[in-house]
Amino acid sequence: MAENAAVARLALMACAIACAFPSLTACSRSADTGGARNAWALPHTQWGDPDLTGMWPIDKLNGTPLQRPESFGERRLLTDEEFAERAKRLAGLNARYDDEIKNHKMGIGHWAEMGQPNRLTSLIVEPANGRLPALTAEGERESSTMKSSWSNIPFDSVADFNPLDRCITRGLPASMFPFMYNSGIEIMQAPGYVVIRLELIHETRIVPLDGRPPLDPAIRQWLGESRGRFDGDTLVIETTNFNGESPMTIVGPGGKPIPTSEALRLVERLTRVAPDRIDYELSVEDPVVLTQPWKAAFPLERDDKYRFFEYACHEDNSAVRNFIETSRYERSHAKKPPL
Repeated sequence: MAENAAVARLALMACAIACAFPSLTACSRSADTGGARNAWALPHTQWGDPDLTGMWPIDKLNGTPLQRPESFGERRLLTDEEFAERAKRLAGLNARYDDEIKNHKMGIGHWAEMGQPNRLTSLIVEPANGRLPALTAEGERESSTMKSSWSNIPFDSVADFNPLDRCITRGLPASMFPFMYNSGIEIMQAPGYVVIRLELIHETRIVPLDGRPPLDPAIRQWLGESRGRFDGDTLVIETTNFNGESPMTIVGPGGKPIPTSEALRLVERLTRVAPDRIDYELSVEDPVVLTQPWKAAFPLERDDKYRFFEYACHEDNSAVRNFIETSRYERSHAKKPPL
């Protein structure tokens, strides 16, 4: 509870400063012409840091795969024909909402936000094939024991569910990738701090910039412990001290779970290159479970109209209990094979 209170105080501090000094977050708005963009100058806070504040949701990237389909090889961008195909596919998926309204129904169209088309073949850029590297022997062993609500198993215990199922966290690096809903990211700043708010699982990352020493290695946390610095105009965030208990990426139907270990280390680089764009890079290394590091890169686009929805999931939600009760009922009432 004390840690939660501290996080809340820091987030409120950043908010209070932003409100007290509205000019700190003021920046030039985007223009349609290349000349206007070339004339843009990076704004800074009153205390001199590059200004990264604002809403930077990644919902527009929902239709872009994390891993590149093997058919694309090492190609980073879609062709015109491939882009048109993606645009058509996403338009059809996004039309489900209007179709459901028209037919007085509520289904996946009210649930999933499929994003907008772009030319990226994947979010991963290294290795060159855009795919996650192979797991080590220990990584394979850990992966084989991981469970989630997507597992085809009898559910009997809370231990049969992963941290996202239990509404604890998506963990890192997964929390920095788009999801089919609640993909909001807000960046706030205060002297000596950057605050990254995540809409999904309602988490807040507090990143100190004051050069304080790393956290004691004995202290392990779900989102690790971050330390930041500005390298010129680029915010560099290094995160360590993970507890190794959350998947590296979101686990979905039929997907192979990728584990993490306490050796997980992330380095993020955020560079604001336009009024409405931050170039984001994320480097991941975990020698316990991965045979080599990997890196993702994609743009964050500013959207001042975006608003967070309450993500009201919490550990006492009824979904886990319902899974267990239903699983037990189905097993107890299963038809016995004929003798």
